[in-house]
Amino acid sequence: MRQTAGMDELSGRVAVVTGAASGIGLAMANAFAAEGMRLVLADVDVEGLEVACKNLNKTGEGAIAVPTDVRDPAAVDALRDAALHAFGAVHVVCNNAGVGVGGPIWQVPLESWQWIFGVNFWGVVHGMRSFVPLLLEQGEGHVVNTASAAGLMPSPFLGPYSATKFAVVAVSETLAMELTGSGVGVSVVCPLFVRTRIHESDRNAPPEVVAVAGDDGDSLAGGREMLAGFVNSGIAPEVVADRVVEAVKGGSFWVFPHDEIRQIVRERGESIAAGTPPAFTILA
Repeated sequence: MRQTAGMDELSGRVAVVTGAASGIGLAMANAFAAEGMRLVLADVDVEGLEVACKNLNKTGEGAIAVPTDVRDPAAVDALRDAALHAFGAVHVVCNNAGVGVGGPIWQVPLESWQWIFGVNFWGVVHGMRSFVPLLLEQGEGHVVNTASAAGLMPSPFLGPYSATKFAVVAVSETLAMELTGSGVGVSVVCPLFVRTRIHESDRNAPPEVVAVAGDDGDSLAGGREMLAGFVNSGIAPEVVADRVVEAVKGGSFWVFPHDEIRQIVRERGESIAAGTPPAFTILA
């Protein structure tokens, strides 16, 4: 369903993508570059970010890399300012950076809870706070928030992850309502499994999270091998990126890269209406 008139012409415009060094973020950056957009890439993985930027500058219309910890609102403000300094405008903002934390809810260290909410939820909030006023001032633009099917249906041992993604869906829906008629569109991306490195999120974890994870074997990863198997069987990030481009151009709110998500949502709604207790489901 269309939410706004969409942005039919992307060539020459500017997209900001967080979590752009790998996975869905990198795929979105490449897809936008193929549309002729200029790119502002953000990530905490500085080495991966530089490689991505170098590759995009070989074939695209121009890209800059801005190392950014989206947990820090000042860093996201600096990302916005760097984009404006380099290109003079921003048209598409992809709040995509994300990490995974798993395990039984009562065993997940508090530091891990704080980390995943800092990246997955507060990173989205900071992106909206920093960029939406700019888009409103322009009278056009589009916000893309990356959630997950886990933000529509919770799964055991993914409690922290699901909680952040439910929150992202909620704030995205609310933002879309608040921006009605403004010329600024909103999309929320809800894939099932995608071939990314989400199960290796601890490679970029802050020291305090690594420390508490080491105290309990593998608390941080909490089911890493199981999750890795599901992730590796998923769709390519490029499939998600193509759907995102379609949503931005077409003004669509929901981005469901897997067709079966609609049935999952339908069954969940029926279950809630019937008062059925939660059932065992594995999603990500």
